[in-house]
Amino acid sequence: MKKAKVSTKFLKKDKKNPTAFSLILSSEGGERTIFVYRGAANCLKKNEIPWKDLKAKWLYLAPFSGELSKLTEPLINFAKKNNMKVAFNPGYTQLKFSLESMKRILSKVDVLILNQEEASMLTRIPYQEEEEIFKKIDLWCKGILIMTKGESGVVVSDGEYLYRASSLIAKAVDGTGAGDAFGSGFVSGIIKKNDIIYAIQLGIANSTSCIKKTGAIDGLLKKGQKWQKIQVKKESCSKSGKCQVKK
Repeated sequence: MKKAKVSTKFLKKDKKNPTAFSLILSSEGGERTIFVYRGAANCLKKNEIPWKDLKAKWLYLAPFSGELSKLTEPLINFAKKNNMKVAFNPGYTQLKFSLESMKRILSKVDVLILNQEEASMLTRIPYQEEEEIFKKIDLWCKGILIMTKGESGVVVSDGEYLYRASSLIAKAVDGTGAGDAFGSGFVSGIIKKNDIIYAIQLGIANSTSCIKKTGAIDGLLKKGQKWQKIQVKKESCSKSGKCQVKK
């Protein structure tokens, strides 16, 4: 963490449970199976969070499981109360929250990051019906909605337009961390330029760079590194829900 210049002052130690770890089985084509042990990560309690010291412009919430998932709404409420923007990438446990709870949470989210399966799970709509999924989630989430589609690229909605982009062509060594690389790259792009097209391009470039290396860290883009920009199509949606490609 220190080598990557990430502050460790908020790390907590658990005397009973070991640090979380994963066993990753990778194939030659970049596909992988991950066995996850959450360990101490699932044991963080609300009273152990140094709330007064949490000061930032953005809060990025990755998937929480088990007891930890109960901190999702308190953290988002805290962020909104303290004028922080929220990026939310919910996990399986969080997607199983009640609809009333998810609506409260999503109404306060600035960037919602889902893959196709997660978007389908949240809306109970088959992932092939993209327009219906976006219509439904747009009613709940007033921020930017992202649906990643693996090798097929990504679709992003800001409630007024849909943005589509394909993946960059690259030989995949290991797909581990590709989704997180896109999400972090996208949010970084929004923070830097507040431009959705630029954010999509940065997210895809970061994700593509990630899969060229083994593991979730070694391939990530570094500041000042050159990267390829993918073409992004912007679609204007009419009230009927039909979208036309806008040149």
